[in-house]
Amino acid sequence: MGLYLAGFDVLGVDLRDQPNYPFAFVQGDAIEFIREHGHGFDLNSAGPPCQFDCTLTAGTNACYRERYPDLLEPTRQALESTGRPYVIEQPPGRASRRMRVDLTLCGEMFRLGVLRHRNFELGGWSMARPAHVPHHGRVAGYRHGVRYDGPYFQVYGNGGGKGTVAEWQDAMRIRWTDVRREIAEAIPPAYAEFIGRAAARALGADLGTVAA
Repeated sequence: MGLYLAGFDVLGVDLRDQPNYPFAFVQGDAIEFIREHGHGFDLNSAGPPCQFDCTLTAGTNACYRERYPDLLEPTRQALESTGRPYVIEQPPGRASRRMRVDLTLCGEMFRLGVLRHRNFELGGWSMARPAHVPHHGRVAGYRHGVRYDGPYFQVYGNGGGKGTVAEWQDAMRIRWTDVRREIAEAIPPAYAEFIGRAAARALGADLGTVAA
């Protein structure tokens, strides 16, 4: 959605069907699609599944890592093979030590009701890196049995007072789905719009298509 708001025509690709996806969509292996078709897009934007390298499978949960494929490097190789500009998105964690972090975005930069830090690697182009804006309160929810209020929500999971679907939609500025899992797996559209507008400036005003 953010790339669309930045002026791109968007085509989505995912291994699973995404019936609520608001743009043209191809169900299939995204890495194979990039290898075969990525050269035909002005910008390729990829968010490899993060479970292999995220904080949720660290520490005492590390035993669950092997349930998930490690797709960061194959995704980068596919993107580089196209010769086209690209963006890779990942949450903070071990994966960020295996990618070049050209940009880190936070919900507070866009006055959102989530913090949701995300790192981005930019291939074939660059943009200015904004300063991290200080947070101004707590994340709402329970900590060790104590309920805290604050201006932010944790947009994942179901317990711990993490907020309703409507609160998540407002916090993320997402309206095309009311499915909790889909909202939890999204990044705020404001991030992609910010990056998309910078990409359009950096790569030329004739940009039109993006594979996301």
